[in-house]
Amino acid sequence: MKNRLSGEIGAMVLAMALTIVGVDVLVRPVQATEMKSHTMMQECAKACSDCQRACDHCSTHCANLLTDGKKEHLASLMHCQDCATSCAACAQICARGGPLAAVMADCCAKCCDQCAKSCEAFPMDAHMKACAEECRKCEKSCKTISK
Repeated sequence: MKNRLSGEIGAMVLAMALTIVGVDVLVRPVQATEMKSHTMMQECAKACSDCQRACDHCSTHCANLLTDGKKEHLASLMHCQDCATSCAACAQICARGGPLAAVMADCCAKCCDQCAKSCEAFPMDAHMKACAEECRKCEKSCKTISK
């Protein structure tokens, strides 16, 4: 009986506290700026994920070219691997709206710029061109977050 009475009193106290403080403190509406930020974060996460896959694909392409003796593709292979890793991390952080998203997006934008430059050195190669294009898209999207 004592426990039941204690529970009822606790519920009444909580109800009164919510009335005094206001329920809106606990459940507030999402602000328009938060929605815009959330949308931008999700768009950046998608661009990073797309870029990561393009860089992974391009690094495999570069590895195949290296085995054919084309040593000039070593730098682009390494850029693609580093960029893919950076993009994967940025995609995860932006997807969850992490507090370090802007820092990670700034880093990712710089990685994408370097990778794109490396791949753009081979304009006649379709794999390299596609990778550079994805890197430029990702760089642009990351810059909207890092500002």
